[in-house]
Amino acid sequence: DTVCKQCGLVVGERSLDRGHSGIRAYTKREKDKKERTGCPISILMPDIGLSTIIDRSKIKNPDLRRAAKWNTHLSWEKRNMLIAITELKRIGSNLNFPERVKKAAVKLYKEVYKRNLLRGRSINGMIAACAYYQCKEERVPITLQEILDEASISDNIVKKCYKILVRELHLKSPNIDPTSLIPRYCADLGLSIDVEKNSIKILRSFMSKFPICGKDPKGLCAGAIYLVSKLKNKKISQKEIANIVGVTEVTLRSRYKELQQIISNLI
Repeated sequence: DTVCKQCGLVVGERSLDRGHSGIRAYTKREKDKKERTGCPISILMPDIGLSTIIDRSKIKNPDLRRAAKWNTHLSWEKRNMLIAITELKRIGSNLNFPERVKKAAVKLYKEVYKRNLLRGRSINGMIAACAYYQCKEERVPITLQEILDEASISDNIVKKCYKILVRELHLKSPNIDPTSLIPRYCADLGLSIDVEKNSIKILRSFMSKFPICGKDPKGLCAGAIYLVSKLKNKKISQKEIANIVGVTEVTLRSRYKELQQIISNLI
């Protein structure tokens, strides 16, 4: 503003510049309404309500102490979502889940909660099952065993929750593409890019000629990597490949013999 030094009279006013005000959050209920404060709304931020934290140990009146306790009380729905999202973030952080997988898993879990499928079942088991389904749906190369290793619940409970999830929500369970797992295993084994490319080439040719339904994708990857390693004279043992991939040596040899049928026209 332009102000007179003698009397303080405001000679001229300038309008407020709102051109650079950051619009960061959008409401879902009203599409046209935009909020100018707060962080962006995310489904990964559980709603735990607003409450004032009061130190109950300093309150002498029992009625006030009881009121302070109930002031921070969470409903079962909010507490349920808080436990599930915290577990999902822990698993996702250890396995490097993409952001889209986490958000889709939370949406799927909310649908499970709305249909009352959590009664008598584990929260951690169901959120792990939702995360595994979304990894398969989004074509993220993460296997069930990796999620089971990180889940804070027994393997059988997670598998049962996954079966209930697919059956009750009428979902079509997608299959993991074995070729998407090969780059990870080759990197862990320290193999060259040439081995990786030829392993993918053999697997794709095998899948185009033979059905892989009922076969473990990890076993196919192990067999293809071992086959190409032998053809390229790479010194690597069956036991080393089986330990890195997570299969038995018997499975590796079985898939190795099946893949030998198609190598004559490829390498």
